[in-house]
Amino acid sequence: LLSSPLPTNSFFQNYVLQNGDTPEYIHPYLIKSSNSSLSLSYPSLSFNSSFIAQVFNPDITISSTESKTTPGSHSRHVISSFGDMSVTLDIPSSNLRFFLVRGSPFVTASVTCPTPLSITTMHAILSFSSNNSLTKHTLQLNNGQTWLIHTSSPISLNHTLSQITSGEFSGIIRIVVLPDSDPKYEVILNRFSSCYPVSGDAAFTNPFCVKYTWEKKGWGELLMLAHPLHLQLLNDGECGVTILHDLKFRSIDGELVGVVGDSWLLKTDPVSVTWHSTRGIKEEFHEEIFSVLSEDVEALNPSGITTTSCYFYGKIIARAARLALIAEEVAFFDAIPMIGNFLKEIIEPWLDGTFSGNGFIYDEKWGGIVTKQGSKDSGADFGFGVYNDHHYNLGYFLYGIAVLAKTDPAWGRKYKPQAYSLVADFMNLGRRPDSNYTRLRCFDLYKLHSWAGGLTEFADGRNQESTSEAVNAYYSAALMGLAYGDT
Repeated sequence: LLSSPLPTNSFFQNYVLQNGDTPEYIHPYLIKSSNSSLSLSYPSLSFNSSFIAQVFNPDITISSTESKTTPGSHSRHVISSFGDMSVTLDIPSSNLRFFLVRGSPFVTASVTCPTPLSITTMHAILSFSSNNSLTKHTLQLNNGQTWLIHTSSPISLNHTLSQITSGEFSGIIRIVVLPDSDPKYEVILNRFSSCYPVSGDAAFTNPFCVKYTWEKKGWGELLMLAHPLHLQLLNDGECGVTILHDLKFRSIDGELVGVVGDSWLLKTDPVSVTWHSTRGIKEEFHEEIFSVLSEDVEALNPSGITTTSCYFYGKIIARAARLALIAEEVAFFDAIPMIGNFLKEIIEPWLDGTFSGNGFIYDEKWGGIVTKQGSKDSGADFGFGVYNDHHYNLGYFLYGIAVLAKTDPAWGRKYKPQAYSLVADFMNLGRRPDSNYTRLRCFDLYKLHSWAGGLTEFADGRNQESTSEAVNAYYSAALMGLAYGDT
């Protein structure tokens, strides 16, 4: 894994930062790995008029009763693989491998060799029972939760007030909360307990479509959970899935609903990318726009720019580029060369590497573009050096580059390699080992929006921040495609 560029805004980012023991939200659970164990929380929602938050409590913690490390082995978890919607987390000292797949109602662990297990809770166990075959176990907790434990082979479990232990076991163990402790859900969960996902990925098969596929093991049909936007986009007729509207899990993103099927096809309405406003500008306003635009263009002065921050510098670039498109839309063509000259003078030093006081450089550790200031100070450029706000910052530059490439194709051809490097930093779709950039640095293919926080731990999971600047970044990347005929 370390030979390729690494994710810097992924849904599991907390697991690879600092001690790796800050929880992440892997729907429908907050999941925390600490030392030789993994803890699950089916989070309650805390809210007032200002905020809503999920509260982590270690409802269930699974580990080995005989965790051991040998010379050269890892004392903490190891990420052995990951995909768009999954991460495999190994705890070598406990012989446990967890397949953490987003939207799986079950948390699935493979016990890789005979190991005595321990399942603990911060709550009191009110009751515990097993079926005759010792492959399904039910525990009720004093916080009102009911949890089901399914195993691939018989396992004898003993319990005290807050702990369940076993003798040596190897195989698959699956743990799921029973929503609202409602027995009607138990029948559904039992039915799908034998088929489990080990990984999940997304593919852009057609325009305005994304296809989810899961690698599964066991037998039977695969049960996953969809959030409200999934349900809005899910084309169940084309991918043959069955939506279980009666199976619902709680989530900060809205109710999660059961979906049965090995793959999903999500389709959105086509979106036309245009340079100008879709409704146009009424001619009666052109004269007023001419007047104001003339003043703004006259005020453009490269020597008046004092900032070296890539964020604020990028905004200056984007504002000027917007003036060029407004001028084009209202047929004020005399202004466009003046704006173009201004843009060239302020953009080229960043692309040539001659900008005084800052500049873009390549970070070989994580595999991405950072700034000179950001590489030395994690707080500089709003954390750009630790991959915070990459799509925001670069989006402003790309908007200006796209406009210049449109109005001056020769300039665009000259700087195309640099332009494509900037866009690839957060728009790379591939996973080739020789790629310079990770796949879709900021975009979350399960949540279907972007994250901005970068290499920073967040107790509440990832950090979305400015949605409008995210939209601008992807719009700017689309304009790049139009400018270069690469659509």
